[in-house]
Amino acid sequence: MDKSDAVEILLVEDSPQDQELTLRALGKANLTNNVQLARDGVEALEFLFCEGAYANRLVRDNPHLILLDLKLPKIDGLEVLRRIKMDERTRATPVVVLTSSKEEKDLIESYALGVNSYIVKPVNFEQFAAAVREIGMYWLLLNQQPKGERCNGAATPSVAG
Repeated sequence: MDKSDAVEILLVEDSPQDQELTLRALGKANLTNNVQLARDGVEALEFLFCEGAYANRLVRDNPHLILLDLKLPKIDGLEVLRRIKMDERTRATPVVVLTSSKEEKDLIESYALGVNSYIVKPVNFEQFAAAVREIGMYWLLLNQQPKGERCNGAATPSVAG
């Protein structure tokens, strides 16, 4: 995968309205070039672990940031988070829970599973856009993270420069 084609953000969101709001907010922050959308937990895991329709992808091409809703069909967001943080190939990928859930148990379990940040979606679009912009700016521009490996666990080849 060409560096310009690499996915920067994986947005895991089942609500079409929240998908649109998030993409608009990312667009306002000029962060929409390489966003992959997963509409449920199964699709998110298949993308991240190079399975199903994504079998030819490499984990090293994983996103720099995952924006994860908790209330998802098929496999819920907490289980997606658990699997991401349990696997050494994806453990270092920052995951920001971006959810409407204000339930204390969701917050506590998310942090117990290793979430990097937990943000309750603001109702007002301008506040939501500002929150998404700040998330993107921090995790994509300021944060440093290690490179990943291939899906099969083989080491990523180094390129002599």
